[in-house]
Amino acid sequence: MPEQRKIALAGPAGRLEGIWHLPDHEPAAVAVVAHPLPTMGGTMEHKIVTTLAKTFTELGYATLRFNFRGVGNSEGEFDSGNGEVEDLLAMVQHARDEFGHLPLILSGFSFGGYVTARAAQHLHPQAHKLVLVAPAVGRFAMPHVPHNTLVLHGENDEVISLSDALDWARPQHLPIVVLPEAGHFFHGRLSQLKQIVLHEFHGCRL
Repeated sequence: MPEQRKIALAGPAGRLEGIWHLPDHEPAAVAVVAHPLPTMGGTMEHKIVTTLAKTFTELGYATLRFNFRGVGNSEGEFDSGNGEVEDLLAMVQHARDEFGHLPLILSGFSFGGYVTARAAQHLHPQAHKLVLVAPAVGRFAMPHVPHNTLVLHGENDEVISLSDALDWARPQHLPIVVLPEAGHFFHGRLSQLKQIVLHEFHGCRL
């Protein structure tokens, strides 16, 4: 059975808390999952974050979700993405210390997708794959991402419009997987979200 293990480590702004999801065999990769906007109640317990973590664990990856600074028991204050990128990079370093240089997957939902995309710029070419769910384009200055990034978006997203996501993706020639009639929080569609991610990674060489 997969195991969960709580951790606390010294981050750039103080203590950071997280939870490892560990497969019941030697992991094939490491995944780090970032949560949505803290000022709107986003935490590592968000259902999309936990769905992604469980999905990556099912794929056999050691998966780490965590709270950004100022959330839960993580110390510090919200920093509009700048400090949160540092938090994510600290978690990646912890993952490297724990598991060495296994293939690295970075994933995030909404604000977490924005932070993930920015952190990936610092980690190139270490990050083998990005999985971004409704990344916060339009609200934050989303960078370009690698061509093999998996982006999922709801057709009826009421927070980050699909048209904004397409405007960001278009100059990159970046595909977006659109879930028809899904909103920002993918109510009733989490199992479909999971299946899309599983399908993306099954048989994928990292």
